[in-house]
Amino acid sequence: MAMEFTISFAGVFLGTVLLLKWLIPVLKSKKVGQKILDIGPRWHKSKEGTPTMGGIAFILAILLVMSGVAVWSFVKGDNQRLVPLALTLGLAVINGLVGFIDDRCKLLKKENEGLLPYQKFGLQLIAAILYLFAMNRTGYIDTSLHIPFTAIELELGWLYYAFALLLITGMVNGVNLTDGIDGLAAGVTFVIGGFFAVYAFFFDFEALSLASASVMGATLGFLVYNFNPARIFMGDTGSLFLGGMVTGCAFMINDPLIIVICGIVYIMEALSVMLQVGCYKLTRKRIFRMAPIHHHFEKGGWSERKIFFVFTAVTLGGCLVAWLSI
Repeated sequence: MAMEFTISFAGVFLGTVLLLKWLIPVLKSKKVGQKILDIGPRWHKSKEGTPTMGGIAFILAILLVMSGVAVWSFVKGDNQRLVPLALTLGLAVINGLVGFIDDRCKLLKKENEGLLPYQKFGLQLIAAILYLFAMNRTGYIDTSLHIPFTAIELELGWLYYAFALLLITGMVNGVNLTDGIDGLAAGVTFVIGGFFAVYAFFFDFEALSLASASVMGATLGFLVYNFNPARIFMGDTGSLFLGGMVTGCAFMINDPLIIVICGIVYIMEALSVMLQVGCYKLTRKRIFRMAPIHHHFEKGGWSERKIFFVFTAVTLGGCLVAWLSI
């Protein structure tokens, strides 16, 4: 398992770096550049035109490497172990496709608004439904929910699926919201990938080790070009894909609530937007300088690099707490 993890991690990392080296000039030549909202921090305007949709590179790298692993498993006659990985990749790829459509709409409209919210959410909901159906039919999830820090298993019946749909779509969008400054989504997700890697080796879970190797290789490779100052953005294509991957990892171990703990930054980002919008509609006053919350700190004088390191450290703390909850 260690050998497969190392080869997969290295393959995805190198594939991402090499594909981005080729993709960046291609996107620049086709003027596939990010549009910046006027309501955002004024200094972000200097980023306008930076190539986006860079998530295409690490999605391709992961699919290529995992295809090689699948061939190797088929030769060994041991491809059954890859079923939960394949289903999680399916969830991630469909979400990545939703992000790709959204990014394309933004480019065609030449503004920072793509799919309408209900269209985007509807497509994400379909992806989650298909994933849960497949996971249930293959016997990799049931309707019991483990409560962290306890030995309690709640049998929820059909309510489990309603909860799971909200969790999957919520976390996927949380990753999307986290992708607002250079390197942040990639850095936070790299740490969470590391958490699932530790879990995989501790509990000898091969499919999870390959999924975590893919996440870690992809995000580290992307950071080569996305760390501040970013030379490319992952776009919704990349952030929605990563959201599907890390949330799928939590369902692979049949402990979905664990992503809420290790993904504390995703939760903070999503909650800050919900609180900001809700408070403004009710009182016409804002809680934060700007939402998502990383922009609140940015407008308070924090540099993008400081936010990157602090939020990544918070994620590491969340992962340590999540480990204690197992």
